[in-house]
Amino acid sequence: MNKTILALAFLSAPALAAASDKVIYGTDDRLDYYQADAGMRRLADSVVSLWKASDVQPAVDGSFRLATANYGELMGLCQAEPFREQPIGAFCSGSLVGKNLVMTAGHCIKSEDDCANTMFVFGFGLKTAGAQPAAARAADVYSCKKIVKRYLEEGYGALGPDYALVELDRPAEGKAVLPVSRGAALKKGDEIFVIGHPSGLPVKVAAGATVRDPSPDGYFVANLDTYGGNSGSAVFNARTGLVEGILVRGENDFVYKDGCRVSNVVPAEGGRGEDVTKVSELSQVIPKGEEETTAVNVQAPEAPAPAAPGRVEAMVKALGSK
Repeated sequence: MNKTILALAFLSAPALAAASDKVIYGTDDRLDYYQADAGMRRLADSVVSLWKASDVQPAVDGSFRLATANYGELMGLCQAEPFREQPIGAFCSGSLVGKNLVMTAGHCIKSEDDCANTMFVFGFGLKTAGAQPAAARAADVYSCKKIVKRYLEEGYGALGPDYALVELDRPAEGKAVLPVSRGAALKKGDEIFVIGHPSGLPVKVAAGATVRDPSPDGYFVANLDTYGGNSGSAVFNARTGLVEGILVRGENDFVYKDGCRVSNVVPAEGGRGEDVTKVSELSQVIPKGEEETTAVNVQAPEAPAPAAPGRVEAMVKALGSK
């Protein structure tokens, strides 16, 4: 797939819950933070991981310790599975769309009790190859003050929109507010990309995707490479850099092979596709004017650096799932 992202917009920076699974379509396009270009990294800096409050504990030096597990061991992955030795711990993803507002999936934050028991951690990513992030700066850790707006269609097999907008306990320090799309809707074939925390892993950027079906009410279908933990991830328009939606559900993540699990890989146009809640479902409650945009040309690498990304599924109950 074409991995060239043109005219990417980003802001000048001052300032696995229960759902369906995800899968790899065609080539696994996931990249670690350090593998992405500067424009993509700036966007990733405004993507946040959601953690159980009990898994984010203050340390004596003022930072916070993150309770993580080994991805491969916890998920029973085969040895060749990408990212197998990385840590996991987040249960969902989100994006900063206001100075103190995070947009995520409605199944990630279901109630005010969930809100009170969730911590939002920015910067959970690999800054260098082989890094094992297990701590966060105090300036990157936030709690949930309240749910501003939420919707989730209940019932087995329910489709439709799925979203939550939550207010953090304070404005996000040094994080750019991501601009959301308020214009024309996406069309079939439009290029998109996603940034989030598949299976609760350190942040991943996955380009090389397109819109398959923009017609459903409240959501569109795409061939994004996402897993459990990607729920709530921001999905971007590759041409404008604007947030077009929230990743919420999709195909099964893994299959068994020789007694262990590997990513479920289907043709680029195969599988059921991944569902993305349209940002228009909640854009009216996202404040305007808090973001500054700068056009930038972003070229995704032709081939991923170290081991290409592998697919990760809904984290076990302890860590959640998509």
